[in-house]
Amino acid sequence: MNAQPLGNFPLRTLTHFLLGLVVVMATPAFAEGPSPSDDEDRSGSHFAGIPLEKPTDRPLSAAAARLYDRWGPLADFGNEFYTTFKYSRLTGIGKDPEVSRRDPSKVIRVGDTYYVWYTRRKTEHAPVGLRNYTDDTPDDVPAWDWDLADIYCATSKDGFHWQEQGVAVARNTGGDYADRSLSTPDVLCVNGKYHLYYQAFTGRFSRERGDRCDVSMAWADSPDGPWHKVNRPIIELGKRGAWDGGSIHDPYPLIYKGQIWLYYKSDVWLVDASGDFLDRLDAPNAPRAYHRMHGVAIADRPEGPFVKSPLNPIANSGHETCLFPYQEGIVSLVIKDGPEKNTVQYAPDGLNFEVKATVVQPPVAGGPFCPDAFAGNGDGRGICWGLSHVVGYGPGFLLRFDCDLHRDIDRSPLKQGTIQADEAGHFQPRTTLPEGLRRRFAEEAISSREETVNIHIEPKVDEANR
Repeated sequence: MNAQPLGNFPLRTLTHFLLGLVVVMATPAFAEGPSPSDDEDRSGSHFAGIPLEKPTDRPLSAAAARLYDRWGPLADFGNEFYTTFKYSRLTGIGKDPEVSRRDPSKVIRVGDTYYVWYTRRKTEHAPVGLRNYTDDTPDDVPAWDWDLADIYCATSKDGFHWQEQGVAVARNTGGDYADRSLSTPDVLCVNGKYHLYYQAFTGRFSRERGDRCDVSMAWADSPDGPWHKVNRPIIELGKRGAWDGGSIHDPYPLIYKGQIWLYYKSDVWLVDASGDFLDRLDAPNAPRAYHRMHGVAIADRPEGPFVKSPLNPIANSGHETCLFPYQEGIVSLVIKDGPEKNTVQYAPDGLNFEVKATVVQPPVAGGPFCPDAFAGNGDGRGICWGLSHVVGYGPGFLLRFDCDLHRDIDRSPLKQGTIQADEAGHFQPRTTLPEGLRRRFAEEAISSREETVNIHIEPKVDEANR
């Protein structure tokens, strides 16, 4: 966003800035500063020392120049792509020690009812992880949280209180296509029908096969079903050595430019010079080495054929897909993995994404309520709420997120500040240093011979200013 006079800012952006400025000035650090009167003209408001137009009469540091050239002088307060995210617990499909619910679809509304579809697993045994999953593991023991799962549906009137309606699309019986698990659905509404795209797993998991699966589809005349499965892949895996040759996950359809754009994620595996797959870069106990990226495939009909964009991958980072129309283009919430994780990105053409904001704790596997996801009118309005999931600490569960990424709906309080982890956030299992590493690092500190350097410097005399 280039610098521009405040008088040209949208009224909503100006409102965000002024509210945020009041919040900032009310903090103790500014308590002794002057308080503006109610009738004071704020049309030229700006941060002290940061004029609204880029200075040309003095040198600027790279960071100061970047503030004007990329972000705008009002920073987050003037950035339509910046938001905080607030979360709420749900009834009906929230935390349940007996059931895992995860990977919500986009939320749609038909009449006065909101619908969402998601991965649901209820098994006697907890997932054991692929490392512990062997040929001797019984068939009824899941390898992953999304193993032995089906696609379920829930409905709501207000987006907070939900009722589970039961299975929408069930996995097939043993030996048939997609007989192991169905997961990670998303919905497309077009031509008066409803289409669910999802990951389809056939046969048992194995370490050699990893998380590979197909993307398949089912359709219905009503969001209440019944659903008719096509029982075949909708998008094929890439060839060996291709960026999407390892997996195609998280299908996410939108209507854009008169066609169906199906965004997806792939795990890009590490290979050696000869093209053979490697587990790790170096350390034997390091996590498996792969990189996650996003791509898109385009079709005229829901069942395909889908043609992958020659620009794939179109995102160098990210995990679960979450996108929505905005203005003439597409916004993507890029989360969790890669050098551009935890950013809001925008592509005016749906393909060439640029980072527009950095955010904290964005929704994981976000499924937004986006009424115009399938309008295809080139005038996307944005989102202000949806569902996401919490996973990795027992059975997954769904929750609601709210944000300020809508062009018409004012959520100004969510434009302010950032999120800081409290004590519990710092010492959750995934952020607490393991005891083994703690002992190792303590021993390294004791045995280290490095001391802090303390040097002597001679004053440099500036003859011109003596």
